Amino acid sequence: MGSQRKSIHGQWSGRLAFILAATGSAVGLGNIWKFPYITGENGGGAFVMTYLLCIAVIGLPIMMAEVLIGRRGRQSPINTMRELAADAGASRYWVLLGWAGVVAGFLILSYYSVIAGWALAYVFRAAAGLFTGLTADGVQSIFHDLIGEPERLMAWHTLFMVMTMIIVARGVRSGLEKAVRFLMPALLVLMLVLMGYAWNSGYFEQGVEFLFRPDFSKITPNAVLTAMGHAFFTLSLGMGAIMVYGSYLPDRISIARASVAISIADTAVALLAGMVIFPIVFANSLDPGAGPGLIFQTLPIAFGHMPYGAFFGMLFFILLVFAAWTSAISLIEPAVAWLVENRGHSRVNASVVAGISTWLFGLLTVFSFNIWSDFKPLAVGKFADMTLFDLLDYLTANIMLPLGGLLIAIFAVWKMSRASTVDELNMGDRFFYPLWRFLVRYITPIAVIIVFLNAIGVIDMKG
Repeated sequence: MGSQRKSIHGQWSGRLAFILAATGSAVGLGNIWKFPYITGENGGGAFVMTYLLCIAVIGLPIMMAEVLIGRRGRQSPINTMRELAADAGASRYWVLLGWAGVVAGFLILSYYSVIAGWALAYVFRAAAGLFTGLTADGVQSIFHDLIGEPERLMAWHTLFMVMTMIIVARGVRSGLEKAVRFLMPALLVLMLVLMGYAWNSGYFEQGVEFLFRPDFSKITPNAVLTAMGHAFFTLSLGMGAIMVYGSYLPDRISIARASVAISIADTAVALLAGMVIFPIVFANSLDPGAGPGLIFQTLPIAFGHMPYGAFFGMLFFILLVFAAWTSAISLIEPAVAWLVENRGHSRVNASVVAGISTWLFGLLTVFSFNIWSDFKPLAVGKFADMTLFDLLDYLTANIMLPLGGLLIAIFAVWKMSRASTVDELNMGDRFFYPLWRFLVRYITPIAVIIVFLNAIGVIDMKG
């Protein structure tokens, strides 16, 4: 089974290592920061049910397609797409899909590192008890002081990028695999400790009911589109990370079973985050629909007024850092792999080059929150009020990733031979493979196109 190509970067030691690594890539700020607040904004349980359906119909099929492409090519996304396009007799321009994934990962990490730096800073602020007894204005003042000082923000951004470079420089087994074997269980332990605290908050039942009891009257077309979009983005699809991780997957490992396990683990972390956050929110009479500020400006109020709040606040932000760290190492890996393959760099040199380049580009985001906060480069239409950070986020989340996922689906079932995909997936040819092929060929692309058109404003379903 599988192609005869071998990765020069090494392989995962087994199925568990791949599942931990890919789950680490998928589990990030989106699970612990974004999922709870969009769930709160969209009515709770009904949104969660819709999201779970979207994971099964959109996220999982594209993940399987991206992993099989990665394993078939056994190289960086750029070289993989060049080789597989040649194998399929397809246009050489399919290599641009590989480039788009590497560039998307680079751009996302450039601002992701800055946001992860906030979490690092909050670990120490929570541990020092700075949130104790603070009002909403006090917590907001701490947040604005942090992002308003470029030197301080740059220092946290630098620390996080150095942490990421150190792991990636050590290679697949000694770096990536060892890191996720520690970080993912540690993340789960922290999550369970915090859930134990939420259990004793007196509002655990209310939080679980909000999360799992559906009220479908609260579902709007826009909520469905939000669920579709998040199901796609939460699995790190379309940014080269899953493709390059797939290139390190041994032939004997089932792509379908591993992808299902990753999707379940990623979703479980998001739901656990909800079961940690919403009881704390309700126990402190906060608004579950507080939006993006739920983590950095709302929860600190709760930690500041609860028993042992400094300790549990510190644990929560350590959890956030770990989640961001496992995602960051996957975002930089495609660029590092390409530098090793095409420019003759050692693993260490490639990590330094990619890391410093990402760090430098991240300064655009750092300055977007302070000295360049009034700089709005595109003074037209919906972009008129967007800073450089806003534009980067919009470009990657709303344009590059949906298009990347769409093209991955098209290439896997319209360009690659059926024999190649049957060979890699090894699912049998009676039910599961035809079902996957039907979803990726027709249903998933239509769903991604709708999400993409809504995101860029071609269609409007906010009713």
